[in-house]
Amino acid sequence: MVGKNSGQKQRDILMLLVVAAILVLLNFVASFLFKRFDLTSEKRYTLSASTKKLLGELDDVVYIKVYLQGNFNPSFTRLRNETKEILDEYRAYSDDKIEYEFVNPLDNPNKEEVENLEKQLYQKGIMPEQVIDRSSQKVSETYIWPGAIVTYKGKESVWQIYKKQVGYQQEQSINNSVQELEYGLSNSIRKTQIIRKPEVVFLEGHGELDTIYAADFMTSLSEYYNVTRVKMNNKLYSLKGADAIVIAQPDSAFTDKEIFLIDQFIMHGGKAMWLIDPVYINRDTLNTKGYTLGFKNELNLDEILFKYGVRLNPLMVQDLQCARVPINVGFKKGQPDFQPFPWMYYPLILPVSSHPIVKNLDLIRTEFIGTLDTVFARDVKKTILLQTSKYTKTQPTPTRINVGMIRYKPDEKQYNNSFQNVACLLEGSFESVYKNRIPSAFLQDSAFDIMDKSKPTRMIVVADGDIAKNEYQRSSGRVMPVGFDSYMNEQFANRTFLLNCMNYLLDDQGLLQLRSREVKLRLLDKKKISQQTTKWKVVNVGFPLAAIFLFALIQFYIRTKKYTK
Repeated sequence: MVGKNSGQKQRDILMLLVVAAILVLLNFVASFLFKRFDLTSEKRYTLSASTKKLLGELDDVVYIKVYLQGNFNPSFTRLRNETKEILDEYRAYSDDKIEYEFVNPLDNPNKEEVENLEKQLYQKGIMPEQVIDRSSQKVSETYIWPGAIVTYKGKESVWQIYKKQVGYQQEQSINNSVQELEYGLSNSIRKTQIIRKPEVVFLEGHGELDTIYAADFMTSLSEYYNVTRVKMNNKLYSLKGADAIVIAQPDSAFTDKEIFLIDQFIMHGGKAMWLIDPVYINRDTLNTKGYTLGFKNELNLDEILFKYGVRLNPLMVQDLQCARVPINVGFKKGQPDFQPFPWMYYPLILPVSSHPIVKNLDLIRTEFIGTLDTVFARDVKKTILLQTSKYTKTQPTPTRINVGMIRYKPDEKQYNNSFQNVACLLEGSFESVYKNRIPSAFLQDSAFDIMDKSKPTRMIVVADGDIAKNEYQRSSGRVMPVGFDSYMNEQFANRTFLLNCMNYLLDDQGLLQLRSREVKLRLLDKKKISQQTTKWKVVNVGFPLAAIFLFALIQFYIRTKKYTK
């Protein structure tokens, strides 16, 4: 009997040693392998191929100082936790070349140092956010700095983690910010790695937006690209070296030679962003007299755009989904009394397309826009990026515009020209508008390499030039962000849209694809929370305790019955 027990004991010890050896061997093999499993339905923790490539190419440490720290409401706590999780994911795939630290800017007893830090964060581009936490017990209010500074090889970039969106509740804005965490972080790292910036040229000479009213757009682009302005003046090599051109709100006609130069720039693979007003409005007349006429904007660009696959329509658009403008309704205490009124000629466009350029974008502000249609163009793919709302009305030119109409309630039955196209992306190999014919003015420049069919390239056409125009305060000399409405104190998504357009044109598709990621927002029903607070506290706290107590009684009964026998 003793020998049998001894043999069993030896077998048990041997089995234990075998299991231990297998575990050691598995751990040794696993140290050379790396695999993470994402069990979420939307794959929120799975990094894209472009991000993994970006992290794999790091040859130095990326240090990230995150200022999203403190006592928040549950929504911002979720954003902070999601931020930490994606940073851990980046660190895992970067072979520990991502280092981060969470800092609370307010966690300092010295108020002067806190103010200096907040001033530095604001100057670097991190926007503060006021957080109001309303619960059934108390209401608290505080400012937070939901952003980070990314440092790589001595270069810095700003990562704005939370992006407040006009017209959205805080929970939805936070959800959209969570969706863009990978995009924002990868983009911030990428900006610290840029060595050679592509060349973006703004064309001049036809009344385009000048350096004041295109200042914010140009400054935003300069983070990624070298931005210059060029007067073509019919010069043969005026566009030499450019990777992309921007034609922003011209008001006079292009010459045939200039059109030929633009055409051949595109034929050789150049990218183009056309921000064109199909209808010309004299703003000075409208402001001084209160009325004006809208005419077709004669730019001599119809033929070239039609050849590429787009037709601009000289129609004046009115939309019930629109911005508000100040109107003097009288005098109060001797001062003009300005009140906001909806101005149907300033449509607000909410992108609904799933294309990465406009995915999850907020409202975009436009002014006196026209429409566009796509036409047949061989080997060209067309994607509509922006459309007006369901409640749209169009008027053919010439059309009369009167400020007095703002006082009258619009007849909604007339707004039945729904979903008018405003912006279009064109991709493919374009056919030259000068195929089989060379303009006489260009014959003497025979050394130029003339092409009838373009290399694969892209362009974007927008039936509004004001989409890129920023406000300018002459009294202070301050340039406002493009898309900012100073009267309503609202920031629209014009800048992000324009940057996305240029990023896409110049092949930064890997980052833009990250915008298509969707994270489902599983929100609690606030009405039920307020009405059933006690019930759910009992369910979440009382039931588990009761279950444990019941389990203990059952175990006590079973053991008592067993050992009593």
